[in-house]
Amino acid sequence: MNTLEQLRSGALSGARRLQLVENLTDFPKEIFTLADTLEVLDLSNNNLSDLPAEFASLTRLKRVFLSFNQFKHIPAVLAQCPALIMIAFKGNQISEFAQHSLPLTTQWLILTDNRIEQLPESFGELKQLRKLALAGNRLRTLPSSMQQCTNLELVRLSANNLTHLDNWLFELPKLTWLAFAGNTFNKAQSLTKSSLENKPLSDYTLQQVIGQGASGVIHLAKAADKAVAIKLFKGAITSDGYPLDEVNCCLQANEHANLIKVLAYIEQDEQLGLVMELIDNSFSNLGLPPSLQTCTRDTFADGCNYSSQAIYKIVQQMASTLQHLHANKVSHGDVYAHNTMVNQDADVLFGDFGAATNLAMLSEYQRQQMQLIEVRALGCLIDDLLSVCSDNNAIAVKLAQLAKQCMTTDIIQRPTLSQLSTQLTTQL
Repeated sequence: MNTLEQLRSGALSGARRLQLVENLTDFPKEIFTLADTLEVLDLSNNNLSDLPAEFASLTRLKRVFLSFNQFKHIPAVLAQCPALIMIAFKGNQISEFAQHSLPLTTQWLILTDNRIEQLPESFGELKQLRKLALAGNRLRTLPSSMQQCTNLELVRLSANNLTHLDNWLFELPKLTWLAFAGNTFNKAQSLTKSSLENKPLSDYTLQQVIGQGASGVIHLAKAADKAVAIKLFKGAITSDGYPLDEVNCCLQANEHANLIKVLAYIEQDEQLGLVMELIDNSFSNLGLPPSLQTCTRDTFADGCNYSSQAIYKIVQQMASTLQHLHANKVSHGDVYAHNTMVNQDADVLFGDFGAATNLAMLSEYQRQQMQLIEVRALGCLIDDLLSVCSDNNAIAVKLAQLAKQCMTTDIIQRPTLSQLSTQLTTQL
């Protein structure tokens, strides 16, 4: 993190990245001294409400983070920034979204947790857009022009006021990760009926935090002599939607050998949670989350590699798991290596239902399309794993062909999850 004092003294001359958190109410003019070099500007966690007209002079700026400020509108000056590809306004008070207020170069747009009721019809101009986060707004409809955003890969629409979804959304050729739980047409009002027991939190002794995600904190806990993992949700809304929808999807999914086993749930006035089987410490994350550079695709630690045989086994299990979820009318919405646990024997455990959606309210056509969207996600997962594959043999070739089939932009040509599972059970 930098300081205004450093900026004013010239100590940051030539900087490509700048982060200031100083309770700012006005945009610091000194930032313009970095116009020739600045590529990433992070002014999140301040009290800004507008950007000056000169902002467009930051001609090399690629990424701007303005989350957790006091913006009530999208500043139109952003449209004049020639190199801007990533814009973040999470946690503001934005309700005004004027026509043509974003640059056509936008690839990644974060507007989570605002007050947006309507997207402008000009939204369809953003044809380079790949990643769109709109959870926690007040959207009632989506503009039909959005179907022109044919490079969209990840879309988050949970916790809005949408009354329905048009077919064109499910027909976007590159759409891979879609979440839309908690809208007017599918918002959960109560927990789904389950054979699992509702346990009071007081039955457990929380020992230590062992994980944390967008929606909650996972604790190591003990009940009697048994160690378990308990996910306690953070609040009324998360970056992916409402905790109640996540818990319901988790319960609706039922049991599968490769799903992290849910033992009970916690439903109290002030706390919602899930009690899960503790994962053996031989399991670790299959990959790492996307970076600013990869945008939608996972990354891997230096030196990470998997054999083609291991990848094949992982893909078999993932296809079976996704087939099971969709048979129970649940989409996962976040099929990624970083959400997948694996051990040395390539055994898989899959969980994290933060972006999951109950598909029961959709038409049969939309449910089928949703399945093919997740098939594409599985194709991307295979493709990502092949980038760290340790050998190049017939198995790797078969996996590459499978990934290509799953990722094709001609959606109707993708295999169904049932067809995939059949293909993957054949002898290598």
